[in-house]
Order: sequence, then structure tokens, then C-alpha cells
Amino acid sequence: MSYTAPPETRIGHVHLKVADLDRAIAFYSGLLGFAVTQKYGTGAAFLSAGGYHHHIGLNTWESKGGTAPAPGHTGLYHTAFLYPSRAALAAVLKRLVEADYPLDGASDHGVSEALYLSDPDGNGVELYRDRPEAEWPRDSADALAMVTRPLDLRALLAEAG
Repeated sequence: MSYTAPPETRIGHVHLKVADLDRAIAFYSGLLGFAVTQKYGTGAAFLSAGGYHHHIGLNTWESKGGTAPAPGHTGLYHTAFLYPSRAALAAVLKRLVEADYPLDGASDHGVSEALYLSDPDGNGVELYRDRPEAEWPRDSADALAMVTRPLDLRALLAEAG
């Protein structure tokens, strides 16, 4: 018998091993704007958006002073943070540009627009917004037809005000 997860199921949070807790907090809180909701001494912190208990856990319990995994090894590809609107995505892009923080890429997938970068520990991060489902590209059989095209960053930045 097969099992199907309920459609309301969501990813509740991501918990990352980091080398330097303060550096990771500076990225996720200082740059991306997540609020620190709790710190556990000098070894862990929890951060969120909108007062939730935590969307991001950071810890150095097994990784203090460690290095990022070498290319070609298994592990996390990226975390993805869904922004509520194009304007909100534009605002975080503006913060990244003003901080001179490098992007690894930016794509228009038809269903979404996404910014790709790496955190200070080399973990991949996707910041994205979904288009309304009625705008998703479909083929002649009405199947989803996602694409990967360059995202117009200038046009997105123009929405940041």
C-alpha cells in the first residue's frame, strides 16, 4: 500500500551545521533579515520571520571551525526561502546588492523567480517568489512546463523602490 503525504504538509525549518555561529547569524539575520528568536549559549541559535518559533536553526555542535564539504560529495544542495511577493524578493535583492554580497545565479523558472547564493559556510541558499498558479507555463497537454531562463535583475531591483 502506498502512502501520500497530506497536501498541507510543509517544510517547517532547516537546521544547519555552521563553522562560526556569529558569522552565520550575521548572514541570516543581519543580511537576510531573519530575527534571532533564541540562542543556546555560544553553540546554537534559532531564527525566524514573522514571530514563528524558528525557520532556521544554526549550530556549531559538530562543526565549529569546520570547512564546507568538498564538491562532488553528498549533502544539502540548498535551502529555499519563499518570499510573499515580487516586491519582497526585490527588497532582499537590494540588500544583497547594497552589501556587495555575490549571487551565484538568478533564474526565471516560469513558475517562480529565484536568486541563488551561498551562505558563509558554503551552504546553497535560494530566495524566491512563486507566480500565481494561473500564470504557470503549461504545454499543449496542460502539463507543467517549467523553464530556466535568466532573471532580469535590473527589472526586479526597480521594484525595490
